[in-house]
Amino acid sequence: MHTVGVLALQGDVREHLLVLAELHCKAIEVRTPEQLAAVDALVIPGGESTTIFKLAQIFGMLSPLREAIAGGLPVLGTCAGLILLAKEIVDPASGQETFGGLDITVRRNAFGNQNDSFETVVQLEGLAEPMHVAFIRAPIVESVGVGVEVIASLPSGQIVGVRQQKVIGISFHPEMYGDSRVHQLLIDSI
Repeated sequence: MHTVGVLALQGDVREHLLVLAELHCKAIEVRTPEQLAAVDALVIPGGESTTIFKLAQIFGMLSPLREAIAGGLPVLGTCAGLILLAKEIVDPASGQETFGGLDITVRRNAFGNQNDSFETVVQLEGLAEPMHVAFIRAPIVESVGVGVEVIASLPSGQIVGVRQQKVIGISFHPEMYGDSRVHQLLIDSI
């Protein structure tokens, strides 16, 4: 049985834990370097990217997260998690940095504010059927580097899902509908 952690500093922690439990994983909350060292994969949930980053600094998680990701830990980042995995953020909040892991540039809140949030269907590479998902103050991927695979785009061409080796980043929230297929992709990469 694989142990999959959810970075539990802020955001959709509970929803991800429920989806992982349905996949018969040992799903744990990760708040300390010791808990991070005990996982086979990690989910960085949606929430507020600046808050998650600041709390990672406060809890002494910034260096351990960067090292684990650079060392090949399989990671799934959703919404704010995608932002935190990016190499570069367009118009970051003051002092905001990332954990790294994806050679991409992202734009925060690319679709507007909370009132501009929406639901739609997205086809993700590797999945037979489309997913019903929510975009909540979601980012978009503005550019991808060498070795980054685009795995989801909107009809407009906006990139909303990428993968680079064992790191997956998506702009949307499949966990809100209990769809476990992206989480299964993460587990399959262990």
